[in-house]
Order: sequence, then C-alpha cells, then structure tokens
Amino acid sequence: MASTERIRVGFLGAGRMATALAEGWKQAGLVAAGDCLACDVLESARDHFTKTTGFEATNDPTKVILGSDIVVLAVKPQSLRDLMELVGSHLGSKKLVLSIIAGATLDRLQKALGHGRVVRIMPNTPCMVGESATAYATGPGATAEDAQIVSRLFNAVGRAFVVPEHLMDAVTGLSGSGPAYGFVMIEALADGGVKAGLPRDVATILAAQTLLGAAKMVLETGRHPGQLKDDVASPAGTTIQGLFELEQAGIRGALIRAVDAAAKRSAELGKQ
Repeated sequence: MASTERIRVGFLGAGRMATALAEGWKQAGLVAAGDCLACDVLESARDHFTKTTGFEATNDPTKVILGSDIVVLAVKPQSLRDLMELVGSHLGSKKLVLSIIAGATLDRLQKALGHGRVVRIMPNTPCMVGESATAYATGPGATAEDAQIVSRLFNAVGRAFVVPEHLMDAVTGLSGSGPAYGFVMIEALADGGVKAGLPRDVATILAAQTLLGAAKMVLETGRHPGQLKDDVASPAGTTIQGLFELEQAGIRGALIRAVDAAAKRSAELGKQ
C-alpha cells in the first residue's frame, strides 16, 4: 500500500485501546474522517469513541466490515467466541484482520476466521500520543505487504517490533500492561512530592516529566539503565538514600512479579 493510499480501518470493539489507536492514527495523518468506523454493543463505549476521535461508531458490525479494508478485533478476550460466531464468516481473506485481543493466538484466530490473513498485535495506550510500544506476529496467510502495512500503522504511533508469537504473552505483561505500572509510579512519586510540601499539580507534572526524561535518556543514549541510575546517585547523597528505601520495599521484585503475573494471565486467557 503506497503512502498516499487511503487506509480504511474498522474496529470491532470501541473500548479504550481501539479509541487510543484511532486517535493516534488520526493525529499521525493516516486515517481521515469517513475512513474509520467502530462498532460496540455498549452505547457508552460508542459515545466515548466518537467524542474522543470524531469518528463514527455504530452497533452494526456488518457495516464496519463492509466499509473497511483493515478490520481490528478489539473486544475483550471473553467476547471473542461470540464475536466470531456473529461475524467470522464475513471476515474473508480479502480483509486484513488485526487482533489486539490479549491471549488470542494466531491458531485460534485462524480457525475462527477460516484463513490465516491475520496479525496478532499487542500495542499500548500511549499510541494516542504517538508513543506506543507495540509487538506483532503475522499469521501464515499474511503477506509481506500486510506486514508492511502493520509496520507503517504502528510505527506511526510509536515503536513497533516483529516478535515470535510465543513471546506475545511476555509483551502483554511488559508493555501491554506497562503503562498502568508507570501511572502508579507517577502517582506515587507525586504523592511523595505532596508529602514533602509541593502543590499537587506541580508534583504530578514534575513526576511525569521526570519519568519521561528518564525514558528518553535510555532510548536516546543507548546506555544501560543501571549506568544512568549510577550517574545520578552520588556517594552519601539524596538519591542513594532514596534508592535504598526502594530496595528495602522490594520495588524490583514487585515490578518483575507484576510483568510475570500479567504474562501468565495473558496465557490463561488464550486457553479459555
């Protein structure tokens, strides 16, 4: 697909991840009015999708499928079976199907669709602001051009990587769920700032900007996070004292366990 070609995208499911992707692609100039449509059984989800993105939302999945070249499966894992029974026969191999459903394997999707022109994708919500971390694995019927389209879509709203499918649950646990871990850390740091006397609004911005800056240093310098951490921690200083408290609280183990637990839950969902 040439960069000047229209991309007509439809979402089956209009939840927060679908909304974030639609808004991100709109901001990136990839999807225009009339080229994006979502479907959801919940009126509240449809209203939120339209209010946020400006794109239409309906309760008719057939309308979405007929009006789209790329169909994104964006329902909850527990709803996949019912969705496929309803629309699976309409999603022939002429449609490129992208699944952002946690735990839904390519084998399961291929059996439900009757073809393998499907790509399993795990993005995250920062795609709304062009900073998503995405991994994807292509089905046996997906073409090289299909893979290029997926790369174009998701690199336009962050960074995207091809991974073997057996690693997708690990991706779900790390970057798929990871924004929530980051938000907890920002909130906690801001609480610490408030405890130390800062106004809440200032503390929140300082906390968020600090994590943003730290992340950019890792990405742009290529240095190990441990090295960058050591650069901040001078002998007998304030930072090493704070790090000591974090280690005492077991922050590393807690974050590792969070990623591992989310990855295991993703695998469980895939078996249901």
